[in-house]
Amino acid sequence: MSISDDNAAGRTITGVPGVAAGHWTDFDAATGCTVLLCREGAVGGVAVRGGSPGTRETDLLNPVNRVARVHAVLLSGGSAFGLAAASGAQRWLEERGIGFATHHAYVPIVPAAILYDLGVGAASVRPDAAAGYAAASAASVNPMPVGSIGAGAGATVAKGLGAAGAIKGGIGSAVCTLADGITVGAAVAVNAWGGVFDHRTGQLLAGPRRPDGSLADPVAIMLDGTAAGAAAAAPLVNTTIGAVATDAALDKMQANFVASSAHDGLALAIRPCHTPNDGDTLFCLATGRHPAPVDLMAIVAAATHVTALAVLDAIQSATGLAGAPAVGELARRGVDDGSG
Repeated sequence: MSISDDNAAGRTITGVPGVAAGHWTDFDAATGCTVLLCREGAVGGVAVRGGSPGTRETDLLNPVNRVARVHAVLLSGGSAFGLAAASGAQRWLEERGIGFATHHAYVPIVPAAILYDLGVGAASVRPDAAAGYAAASAASVNPMPVGSIGAGAGATVAKGLGAAGAIKGGIGSAVCTLADGITVGAAVAVNAWGGVFDHRTGQLLAGPRRPDGSLADPVAIMLDGTAAGAAAAAPLVNTTIGAVATDAALDKMQANFVASSAHDGLALAIRPCHTPNDGDTLFCLATGRHPAPVDLMAIVAAATHVTALAVLDAIQSATGLAGAPAVGELARRGVDDGSG
């Protein structure tokens, strides 16, 4: 089955056996969090490429460290405050006896990453432990809702001309099935400084909005200096975060390699990517449900593709919020993308 066929069927990262997903969203404050839940545990990996990350429990994913499996990944808005939401997901898991077994308790392992959305909606409202608990409670193997929800509620992109020219981001997902039956999926909350291109066609989907309504090429305005003044006058903090999941039986070294390679999917769709103002972080979750031998080359290629498609899904599924229009709204207004 092709990647496009899987997505057309409405499948998301929850199409990977062993993965459930749930959101908590405060639409009024334009913030939220998303939990990717693995009740039976999953081998975890992580790769941090951006210059301004906010993370929790990433060191234990290093292959040299002891803990082999994680039980959830939390993606959250709220900047560093949002890391508190992981404690709520951890409590939800502990109440159900899910976690790393010690002599005294089960300790759920919940790595987390955050994005900065305090400039959209209400900065005083951030996902907390109660929000993380609610997102875990809502986790389901049904298709994950996408768009301006959960960790993507306050996300924006294309900020090269300042906040006034930004476009609404969100959280998106994509999944594919390889020839051997192994499934690879991704969920990405897109809150990038850069713009978004459809890597399949080269079309600019979301670029900084000029005063006349047309969209600027986000790389071109960096190279010609147009973006420099706006960035200095209104510095913005961003970050794209997400996870790739597979039912392949990866070890920790392989899971970390897949997480690292999935960043190529971000770079295909987001330009410029991995800037000093972005804390881009991707996790990998390998549930090991499928018995096929691991073809790491194929899994890496699939991870790159579904990550790029998840970015596009986030932008195309977003809805305008707090003054930032979505690309679907711009299309209805007949906005020139500037490519002509």
